[in-house]
Amino acid sequence: MTEATDYRAPFEMTVSPGFAAWLADTDVSLAFAVPPQKLVFVGRDLSGEIAVFERSFDKTMGLARDGTHRLHLATRTGIWRFEHADVEFLDAEAGYDRCFVPREVRITGNVNTHDVAVDPRGGPAGGVVFVATRFGCLARPSDTVSFEPIWQPPFLHGFGAGDRCHLNGLAIGPDGPEFVTAVATTDALERWRWHRAGGGVVVNVPSGEIVADGFSMPHSPRLHRGELWLTNSGSGELCRIDPEAGTWEAVAFAPGFLRGLTFVGDYAVVGSSKPREGDLYSGLPLDDALAERGMRPRLGIFVIELSTGRVCEWLFIEGEPRELFDVTVLPGVRRPAALGIVAGDLYRRAWFREDALVRDEHGWQPA
Repeated sequence: MTEATDYRAPFEMTVSPGFAAWLADTDVSLAFAVPPQKLVFVGRDLSGEIAVFERSFDKTMGLARDGTHRLHLATRTGIWRFEHADVEFLDAEAGYDRCFVPREVRITGNVNTHDVAVDPRGGPAGGVVFVATRFGCLARPSDTVSFEPIWQPPFLHGFGAGDRCHLNGLAIGPDGPEFVTAVATTDALERWRWHRAGGGVVVNVPSGEIVADGFSMPHSPRLHRGELWLTNSGSGELCRIDPEAGTWEAVAFAPGFLRGLTFVGDYAVVGSSKPREGDLYSGLPLDDALAERGMRPRLGIFVIELSTGRVCEWLFIEGEPRELFDVTVLPGVRRPAALGIVAGDLYRRAWFREDALVRDEHGWQPA
């Protein structure tokens, strides 16, 4: 194991021997959300060693990138937009090549936002679409209300607050929201909790039809190379779905409650959380799968080779956190960083164009 360096997070991190080389070979860095507070970046310093950077926000959850210069992060009561900016503290000599600065927060209220995605067709707030799990719907940010609901599964009757089916995951296609996941098709408050072991479904958004079922707490549906994937979280599986046939197959197993999924070419990058006895993530098929293999659940990241289902690299987090909520890759980025709202970054720094004003006979004017 190789110890990670250069971070201040209240946990320890170890990576597989080839993890840094994998980042280099694929030319990516990672960003992931570790509740309750951390937004974490993993890249490489100029010597090729793992470099970690973190900042704190309140209840970090869904995470989405828009290109490599913009990120969206769901938190307890809002969705933050980050933009890359060349700020003074960003030390290019240390290899930093992105600094994500908070530019806007859209207040949603406590809607238990899960997945966040960017609609390629655009729309309000840069095309942001999110899963408002507490309301069982897909939504967009709004300038006048907490959120604008745009879709609700047909097995829910009536609209209002209350987690009835635990709608949680969103796959965006070229024409917008395409698939969602839910833990159950129940319509009574919190009743989905009774169906965690096998009541999970995938729903096609345009048609409202259930295209696959039988999952244990499915999360993170994603489209990659024309195929639909998700994490069958309660079984510790990465699955490929055939929506036309209504069938699915488990491609890989990893020791943890898998949630958060992104892709890099021939690899899946999957987040993993640790169940605790008696909590929401225990009492599932994952318990038996771990016992059969003599394995313990891990908190961190697994890199899975799609052609073989083999876990080829990993990153593990030790310490107080037990959840990793979402993960995304930053292609072409070597060493990302961010400004935060807790560490005092925004109190101490302001940045601007020094040539923004020019002087004429009337005084200083915009250039």
